[in-house]
Amino acid sequence: MSQNPHIIVVDDEAPAREMVGDYLKMHGFAVTLCDGGKSLRAEIAVKVPDLVVLDLNMPEEDGLSIIRDLKAKTNVPVIMLTATASPIDRVVGLELGADDYVAKPCELRELMARIRSVLRRAAPKPAEAPTAAAPAKPANEQLVRFGTKWLDLEAQALRDDDGNEHPLTASEFGLLKVFAANPKRVLSRERLLELANARDAEAFDRAVDLRIMRIRRKIEPDPTKPAVIRTIRGGGYLFSPASERP
Repeated sequence: MSQNPHIIVVDDEAPAREMVGDYLKMHGFAVTLCDGGKSLRAEIAVKVPDLVVLDLNMPEEDGLSIIRDLKAKTNVPVIMLTATASPIDRVVGLELGADDYVAKPCELRELMARIRSVLRRAAPKPAEAPTAAAPAKPANEQLVRFGTKWLDLEAQALRDDDGNEHPLTASEFGLLKVFAANPKRVLSRERLLELANARDAEAFDRAVDLRIMRIRRKIEPDPTKPAVIRTIRGGGYLFSPASERP
């Protein structure tokens, strides 16, 4: 991520996108304004930004379809702007890979706080120099086996045995990190929400099952018969490391 993060603001209403853009520029962000999915794709073809602020309700192409297409091609973080009070659009957006949302009309200070928070989560963690008091962890301690893949905790990446990286949203990484820290423990949805620092219990609770379904498609040898992240009826979910499975 650059010193001045590059944000693309996508909104079909010029006054709204200009207001958001001017505010972010005032606080040191580099900003590009787009009026819809077509112009957003043109900008991303030139350079992928550090984050996209995306209005969900646009006439030519709705924001959810843009998120679906965007996340299929990049790992760029997305914050949704939604005018609806219903959690349904938020749940669908989160399931498609969006990282956060702000209700419209948005409070600009809140939006900026959400942007900074998502950028911090998405930023690669700097490697710490080993010291006598705190020796660096061996590389293998930063890798956790999840079925057919390896989770690299330091790089926040999911890789197969050949080293190929597979797309992983910030929220999916958050769940996998929680499971990695709590192997062989049954975690309720409420506990997962707490450990993953979810801020909207209603929306995120409904999205937990959908997120885990997406994770299973990436890590389970047979997603129809999950053995890595198991469902415990009436309890929640349990991460079963390879050494613990029959």
